[in-house]
Amino acid sequence: MLSNSSSVGVLTLSTLDLQSRYIYPSFVFGTLIYLIIVFCNLLVLLTIIVSKKLHKPMFILLLNLPISDIVGATALFPHFLFSIITENRHISSEACITQAFFIHIYGTGNLIILSAMAFDRYIAICCPLNYNSILTTQNVIKIIFSVWFLDVFMIFTLFMLLTQYKICRMDVVDLFCNYPSVLKLACGDITSSNYYGMFTLIVIMGCPLMIILYTYVQILVTCIMTNNPDGRRKALQTCCTHVLVFLVLQINANATYILHRSQSQLTVLRKAFGMSVAIFPSFLDPLIYGLNTRELRQCIIMFLRRNVG
Repeated sequence: MLSNSSSVGVLTLSTLDLQSRYIYPSFVFGTLIYLIIVFCNLLVLLTIIVSKKLHKPMFILLLNLPISDIVGATALFPHFLFSIITENRHISSEACITQAFFIHIYGTGNLIILSAMAFDRYIAICCPLNYNSILTTQNVIKIIFSVWFLDVFMIFTLFMLLTQYKICRMDVVDLFCNYPSVLKLACGDITSSNYYGMFTLIVIMGCPLMIILYTYVQILVTCIMTNNPDGRRKALQTCCTHVLVFLVLQINANATYILHRSQSQLTVLRKAFGMSVAIFPSFLDPLIYGLNTRELRQCIIMFLRRNVG
């Protein structure tokens, strides 16, 4: 993306500071984490696809979450693991931009997908009589298209602004490439990119947060007022699952951004939060939904018995 404007072809990622005796254990551990992420997310994805009883708006929307998680994990892990085993922290500027682009596609996509899922739960719990008329197949398709269009459009525009700059520094301040760390390598006046980056952050973080807060306050009120204890319990369990996943992503992403913007010397903390944004949501999402959503959990067990047994 920056091949024509970049004067530095090879960048250097922040050192891992691994002692030689920890290289192979770290590589094996990282590989296992990546394989678990891909396996668990593929399991959720395939279970929803093949199980007809899961062909409902809630699970069709959920289907997009493992797709996004696999994109994020694949953007991070292969090069990261390669750099561990080879002890080589170099990366081409094109590969760095590509990695950063897809990691931001993953992070933004997760937030928007969770907002769409919150809207689904809001209609199901607060307007149950109108659920089927509102969330028709056509409307669910429109929601999914809107999710990915907004995601790709905002991140693509953000990274296209980088093409006006030359990359004149080579030391990436993070363990992997992301937009803030790449922008710090650029020469010239980066004011426009900073402003658009802040605007994008406000939209990406603020809008989902407002949607989540509004929908779950309404859901909470409805659950308190309902006379059906079993329905209340199921609704609150589903909502708590969504809120937990959302908070994990929001807290890590905001902490990373604040540490970047503050020019803090807490580099270890910034790197830790940065890695957690890329790893924990994609690792926890399938486990949280697979374990806490009874209908999905039962279908996963049936899917495994049918294909493994």
